[in-house]
Amino acid sequence: MIPLLHTPEGVRDIYGDEMADLRGISDAVCTCMKTYGFREIQTPSFEYFDVFSSERGTVPSKDMYKFIDRDGNTLVLRPDMTPQVARCAATYWRDEAEPLRLYYVGNTFVDNSGYQLRLKETTQAGVELFGDDSVVADAEVVALTVECLKKAGLKKFQIEIGNAGFFRALANECQLSADDEEELRRRIKSKNLFGVSDFLTERKISGKTAELLLSIPELFGSEEILDRAASMTENEAALASLDRLRELSKCLKLYGVDRYVSFDLGMLSKYRYYTGIIFRAITYGTGEALASGGRYDSLAEQFGRPMPAIGMSITLDTLLAALQRADDKQLPFKVHPTCVVYREGAYAEAIKRANELRKEEDCVCLRKATAEELAKHDGEDVWSI
Repeated sequence: MIPLLHTPEGVRDIYGDEMADLRGISDAVCTCMKTYGFREIQTPSFEYFDVFSSERGTVPSKDMYKFIDRDGNTLVLRPDMTPQVARCAATYWRDEAEPLRLYYVGNTFVDNSGYQLRLKETTQAGVELFGDDSVVADAEVVALTVECLKKAGLKKFQIEIGNAGFFRALANECQLSADDEEELRRRIKSKNLFGVSDFLTERKISGKTAELLLSIPELFGSEEILDRAASMTENEAALASLDRLRELSKCLKLYGVDRYVSFDLGMLSKYRYYTGIIFRAITYGTGEALASGGRYDSLAEQFGRPMPAIGMSITLDTLLAALQRADDKQLPFKVHPTCVVYREGAYAEAIKRANELRKEEDCVCLRKATAEELAKHDGEDVWSI
């Protein structure tokens, strides 16, 4: 018999002060998103499998929770919010002339069975900006990510930025098959220099391109690494990707968030739909990114409307864990209600007192006095604690 006193592996109950903190973080982040002009959208917890199929470049099929409906359609619990929001944007805003700004809060479900202690259900808050292919839009979303983390109370973090187009340009130059590109991607992501070297030798890839691919895992740090990478290639698409990152850096300085930013040309997202800049937020004490995002200019077209886009999502569970581990562990979101205590027969007066306090937006609860409290408040019918 399955024990029913605890949750299945990878999911958990959230309650008490932790739930208050999680809700407070969510509210703070969403308020920040609204100040940037984003409007809220809600999408369903499950969708047709094809919305997240391999052609979209999202989570692998083996990591999705799949089931069949009564009509025989394959459905999945959503593993990723972006394809859903792209579907909505392409469907409901076909005639939208101005850039479309949407934000969301919702849970995603990924079967991380191979990763011990990693949650399979997480809460994410994010934004998607459609219809603007400019570097200004890139900078706005990165700057918003910084502001959201600060509003939530996080002080020490770093935004690492790369460009998915840089690696893709080099892979195309080497004329790699899809399988070979994925294998090289995997070795670079893990910063396995020996593995990259063996791969290039086996495929007889040499010259400047091989030298640059070998260097990619080490190309991270300040803006200077962009110049170093540019000196190692004549690939026009790769150089254009580096130029985009330089322009982004200039814009982020105008926002005043450049001190949070570094560059990493070896960053390769698990989501294959990214076409331009990609980024993630990291901090001390967490094994995974607090936030991630990037530009995906081809995804909405798969749902019927060509439309450039950039977005980001913050994993609120990971952000909460980071705040709990921070040097200053005092989270500002806990609610300590005022308790109106009453003596037998004074219930009506207690209700009146509680309603007056609630008009002042106080959190108020009612409770009948204990014998010990009655002795301390002799002569009082109603009091607050």
